Amino acid sequence: MRVVLAGVMIWVGCLHFLHPEPFISIVPSYLPAHRALVLISGFFEALGGLGLLVPRVRRAAAVGLIALYLAVFPANVFMATHHVPINGQHFSSLLLWLRLPLQFVLIAWAWWVRRD
Repeated sequence: MRVVLAGVMIWVGCLHFLHPEPFISIVPSYLPAHRALVLISGFFEALGGLGLLVPRVRRAAAVGLIALYLAVFPANVFMATHHVPINGQHFSSLLLWLRLPLQFVLIAWAWWVRRD
């Protein structure tokens, strides 16, 4: 489970650099420097994923990912409350709202793998 979470975080972190536009579109309008925030969060997602694979820093990486999941939660709320399209594609409100609990699943997952 640790390797799966690490792989997902590395992959998603890299997507922030390869295709930042979908991530930029969900940054709440009240925050500055949308592109910079997306690149910073992508860097820390990938770094956290890599850290999960290194026993000496696994706990710190997991705690860092938990902090990151909490930090990006407002973007997910913004996406749901403003029905933000991704790459021009609109998703159902139900899907956008169901996405929110996923953050808590990721938090629990990171908490669980920190002890491996």
